[in-house]
Amino acid sequence: METKNSDDSGTQRKQEGKNKAMVVCFILGLGSLVSWNSMLTIGDYYYILFPNYHPARVLTLAYQPFAFGTTAILTYYEAKINTRLRNLSGYILFFASTFMVLVLDLATSGKGGLGHYIGICLLSACFGLADGQVQGGMVGDLSFMCPEFIQSFLAGLAASGALISILRMLTKVAFEKSHNGLRKGAILFLAISTFVEFLCIILYAIYFPKLPIVKYYRAKAALEGSKTVSADLAAAGIQSTTNDQAENKHDEKEQERLSNKQLFLQNVDYAVDLFLIYVVTLSIFPGFLYENTGSHQLGTWYPVVLIATYNVTDFIARYLPLVKWLKLESRKTLLIAVISRFLLIPAFYFTAKYADQGWMIFLVSFLGLTNGHLTVCVLTVAPRGYKGPEQNALGNFLVMCLIAGIFAGVVLDWLWIIGKGSF
Repeated sequence: METKNSDDSGTQRKQEGKNKAMVVCFILGLGSLVSWNSMLTIGDYYYILFPNYHPARVLTLAYQPFAFGTTAILTYYEAKINTRLRNLSGYILFFASTFMVLVLDLATSGKGGLGHYIGICLLSACFGLADGQVQGGMVGDLSFMCPEFIQSFLAGLAASGALISILRMLTKVAFEKSHNGLRKGAILFLAISTFVEFLCIILYAIYFPKLPIVKYYRAKAALEGSKTVSADLAAAGIQSTTNDQAENKHDEKEQERLSNKQLFLQNVDYAVDLFLIYVVTLSIFPGFLYENTGSHQLGTWYPVVLIATYNVTDFIARYLPLVKWLKLESRKTLLIAVISRFLLIPAFYFTAKYADQGWMIFLVSFLGLTNGHLTVCVLTVAPRGYKGPEQNALGNFLVMCLIAGIFAGVVLDWLWIIGKGSF
């Protein structure tokens, strides 16, 4: 396949629009998790509505199987999937699901009950479906572009939690003494999330594909044999001409591409890294922080502060690899750092049982810092040295391992309850 772009003057314009693209990637990352983080952050509201149903744990458990299942299926077929359609479908589903959570709360007048709870769980599953489409699709798409795009996207993912947590604290102060204060805050979060998802649809569909640097990288990926960028190139106004000779060249490039099995074998340590990072994190966050940290001087503020602490430190940590000497690039060092995080599990147990809230806040900060830092290091280092189609496949594969780790962590999180015998 040969590409012609009347607007592109080649590699001289490669960097044009880079800063704009980084901002868009950040917003797209924000939209990939802002709705779900809204659900987690207003957990104190759901614990009032559904006090006996463990909402932080159950909603996460409803979300993750669909996120993992969707990601696994799309990763298997990634080479044949229209990435543009995949990502747009995900953002549209995020928008519709977030809007429906808002409508459901308004329709029930903020009252609890089994019907309302089942509806929330079903919409959590829809968030999982959307996440399975967007995260793998976006990371795969950005993997054959410059590393700063992935870093910005991952920072946006963390910023969604930090933004919602800060807003949660502000609304808690503003509405704490007013009637239905928690509900007013929850409605505000859902409204903001709905707007962000709508903005992501517009940016990804119209603005992002027309940036010169994005067109350059996608045209380059197409010449290297990628089929997934065809719709994006068309949206950018790049005409594709196909003939027998071009098809033969395309087939040759496709045959030269490493298989998924080969990619797995060459990057199994990175896959293990991401899996274990999120096994540890999700076995603690958010369920343990809501239900197993006891009562302290902060009272009802305690879980809100802990969730905010994690989200803010996770967000800050995703910029740390920009400092060259802080970026971990050695595969062995990364694996050692990831395995060392398992010490956090007994540390949280003994801190919750014997220490005060200051030590818990410190420990949550360390959890967030290591989660964000290690995630960015792995996902920006791993795609180096591969061609566009291989980078796309590897990005999808690594996100699948990340979400598998989240799923495993969510399941392990229930062991805290089983250990207490508090069903």
